[in-house]
Amino acid sequence: MKQLVRNLAAAALLAMASPAAGSSSAFAAEYTAKIGHLESPQQSRHVHLEKVAKLVSERTGGAVEFQIFPQGQLGSQREMNEGVQLGILQATVAPAAFLGGFNPVVSVLDIPFLLPDDDADAQKIRDGAFGKAVCASFESRGVTCVDLWPNGKKNFTSNHPITSLDDFAGQKFRVMDSNILIEQFNALGASAIALPFGELYTSLQTGVVDGEENPLDTIQRMKFYEVQKHLVLSSHGAMEDVILFNTAWWDSLPEEYQTIITDAFQEVIPDLIAHKAESVAAALEEIKASGIDVRDMSAEEKAAFREKMYPAGRAAYVERAGKEGEDLIAIYEQEYAAATK
Repeated sequence: MKQLVRNLAAAALLAMASPAAGSSSAFAAEYTAKIGHLESPQQSRHVHLEKVAKLVSERTGGAVEFQIFPQGQLGSQREMNEGVQLGILQATVAPAAFLGGFNPVVSVLDIPFLLPDDDADAQKIRDGAFGKAVCASFESRGVTCVDLWPNGKKNFTSNHPITSLDDFAGQKFRVMDSNILIEQFNALGASAIALPFGELYTSLQTGVVDGEENPLDTIQRMKFYEVQKHLVLSSHGAMEDVILFNTAWWDSLPEEYQTIITDAFQEVIPDLIAHKAESVAAALEEIKASGIDVRDMSAEEKAAFREKMYPAGRAAYVERAGKEGEDLIAIYEQEYAAATK
């Protein structure tokens, strides 16, 4: 937390020395929010946060200013989460997988094959009662969730063939430290090993693990394809962002400004999805050019994998999230059925 305070002090000096991101007014804003996140300035999250900042500034006549700090400039995601809770930081856009420690309910988003492949169907679930319930679960944790943002899907890679369900048996896969992710591999007869992200390349190279799961642009950016022989385009894991504001700061805004902000975050989602798709397509071309074996998982295969993996992830989630989790799953399953019928 001390590091976060130091980083914010440095950010304040930087903001005084240069125009703030998203500022379109020569006058001082009435409400200023510093928003921290982990991605680079070239990635979809940051690009579209800048778009939101511009829209908000324009539509409030410069009264609300967002200052965007990418790439962990304000600290680790945990530090930023705590900073938003305490009011030291006004907002963060965080991967859901990094939020389960203080809100187990949001870990529902770790469950494999949670969202449909079709972007429109997936957005119906985000926009519906399920997405609203996920956001509402943060209210008792001292922060205000404004919306969920899509940020891609995970795929499988391995140094051994992964052409069928049976091929996963006996293989070792790296996962983030999540019981849900561990159980999804146990359901396939594979072993899941929680390792720090920074150790993954070497662990794949030396055989500590056989494979991993990540979005294509991460696989490309981190060069994991250099130390993997097989890639399956499974899109099995949703990578969702959660937009969180400090509740006291949010409540200090006039209702009109709150509406402008929530509308702006919602408005850019189609462009966000398109930008991410372009990034993923470019990453896939580079990966294919390396000579790694790449194959698409068919719809029938996905259904078979979901039949194995979803119940295991669901059970692990409900065990951790309790009654809140059970209630949320009930909402989700009803909306998933409606969106995919």
